[in-house]
Amino acid sequence: MAINLQKGQKISLSKESGGSLSKVVMGLGWDAKKSGGGLLKGMFGGGNSDSIDLDASCVLFDEQNKVVDTVWFRQLKSRDGSIIHTGDNRTGDGDGDDEQIIVALDKVPANVKSLVFTVSSFTGQTFNAIENAFCRLVDSSNNNEVARYTLSSQGSHTAQIMAKVYRHNGEWKMHAIGENGNGRTIESLLPQIIPHL
Repeated sequence: MAINLQKGQKISLSKESGGSLSKVVMGLGWDAKKSGGGLLKGMFGGGNSDSIDLDASCVLFDEQNKVVDTVWFRQLKSRDGSIIHTGDNRTGDGDGDDEQIIVALDKVPANVKSLVFTVSSFTGQTFNAIENAFCRLVDSSNNNEVARYTLSSQGSHTAQIMAKVYRHNGEWKMHAIGENGNGRTIESLLPQIIPHL
């Protein structure tokens, strides 16, 4: 049974999964908000808003909070091979995860202390145009969802610093950050991530 995380909540991944996790999938999903307009607008098209290209990214940080590597739509694999982005979804259409980042926790280099997952609007729309956004952590060995964090915050921001997976006393933990940010790519978000490390 997955834990529904609240903003700021921290959990131990091994306790929640019932054992040691070696490979996890961070799934991120969202929907473009349906625009209103009544029957006539629906009959003549325009019932849906434009598709929104949200991008999931993962930043690897060391003990000194320096960037070790980034995984995003322009670099789908970490240099060491432990983290793989499954590819860019440009619309958010369909159910389930829109983008996934696969993390082999047992292969993440020892100098990496934390992994921060973000979502940013490459097309520049704000989160006012988005609904049902979430991130979830899945144990890839049995496909069980370990934890889920659902975003409640809509607003004029163009990015979210979603969650951090980090090492603490020899085990992996997850922290639901859920802070608003602004920027279309991971580079512009980096200064906004640092305070949450």
